Amino acid sequence: MTSKLEFARFPAPDGVNGWWESLPPPAPAVAVSSECRYDWVVVGGGITGLCAARRLAELAPDASIALVEADRIGRTTAGRNSGFFVDLPHDISSESYSRSVEADKADVRFQRHGIDYVRSAVKAHKIECDWRDDGKFHASVNRKGHAALAHFAEGLERIDEGFEWLDAAAIAKVTGTDFYEGALFTPGCSTVQPAALMRGLAASLPGNVQVFEFSAVKRIDDQGLSKVLTFAGGKIVAKRVILCTNAYAATFGGHPNGLLPVYTFASMTRVMKPEEVRRLGGTRSWSLIPADPMGSTVRRLITDRICVRNHFAFRPNLEVSPADLAKAKSLHQRSFDRRFPMLKDVELEYTWGGPLCLSANNGALFGRRADGVFEAVGCNGLGLSRGSASGKLIAEYALGQSSDLVRQLLNQPHPRSLPVRPIADVAVSAAIWVKEFSAGAEL
Repeated sequence: MTSKLEFARFPAPDGVNGWWESLPPPAPAVAVSSECRYDWVVVGGGITGLCAARRLAELAPDASIALVEADRIGRTTAGRNSGFFVDLPHDISSESYSRSVEADKADVRFQRHGIDYVRSAVKAHKIECDWRDDGKFHASVNRKGHAALAHFAEGLERIDEGFEWLDAAAIAKVTGTDFYEGALFTPGCSTVQPAALMRGLAASLPGNVQVFEFSAVKRIDDQGLSKVLTFAGGKIVAKRVILCTNAYAATFGGHPNGLLPVYTFASMTRVMKPEEVRRLGGTRSWSLIPADPMGSTVRRLITDRICVRNHFAFRPNLEVSPADLAKAKSLHQRSFDRRFPMLKDVELEYTWGGPLCLSANNGALFGRRADGVFEAVGCNGLGLSRGSASGKLIAEYALGQSSDLVRQLLNQPHPRSLPVRPIADVAVSAAIWVKEFSAGAEL
């Protein structure tokens, strides 16, 4: 690390997060308001930072640890996703899906490691976050989508993962809609209310962890053997720092590092009335992702709401406009109406966006950034499962531990360099447009 590390981007409101708004009011936040000292500081209160802080505290119970978050834990990115802890390799439409059996199996082990770690915390602390080990449905709407699912099934067979095919009638019995022509069910995915999970993980951290919210790090300076983190209201002097900032690490001090902040958007309905629930039919809770990765993810929640996610936008400045949100809501309404014509009077109550942290080559940043500074950044669209595993493992690595999974992360590629802006902006936005257009009916 150079003598100073500056942070260029911070979380923005980006709409109204339905997961957060549908929860009871949170406990008051504690912000950094003076100068204090800690052995460790974890920067970023998303799933990666929460797991890193928890694991540090478990392995070093005598160490003092600060977890700092720029906003409220659960309100920003980690509490804005669709709530899928995905256990399987992700790109189901790629012709190179099973790039190798061993590589795919390694990904499964890694992602399940993260899922198991968080599940154990949820159970141990009785975190109320609607954790469900109910699996997920990959649904198609036409022959093109079915072909993608068939290719996915071939990949699953090669790595000895189980699945089940559902015809149109069977998936309609689950969802209550005849929109889908078929689906493939995979049992290993867990789902959650993400904002509730983040809040619960923060509230149940061991006693040697102090959580600070509304505490954006402005910069980190070297000071001999210590790092000085500067905030609007004070400073923290720490021996070691772990960076878990995901998309907000796309620029550190203005230097690009190959990370792509790509926003995706979601809307959530109001609570359905009993008559609307009866008209819909189906099961009370289910989670469905599209055959085409750019299509619509849909969840029916036990709270009698429905959540729809689609639409992507490259926003390197890490904020979206009112026009972005209006466009997303319009697309979500169209997708909702096509799937649920029997619910034409059910309004979308909340619409929001949140940044994914992608790279052109599926690379990520993991390991030692500089003396006393470690990082776990870049989840490539699988933030909950990969982020939880990366957070746990970066804590172990920073404490000198090694394992097959740590070595796997250390050996993964770094994000590939990108063209300079505005060339990158045009290229990425054009690629997104082409992929969304290709998704067609899956939207």
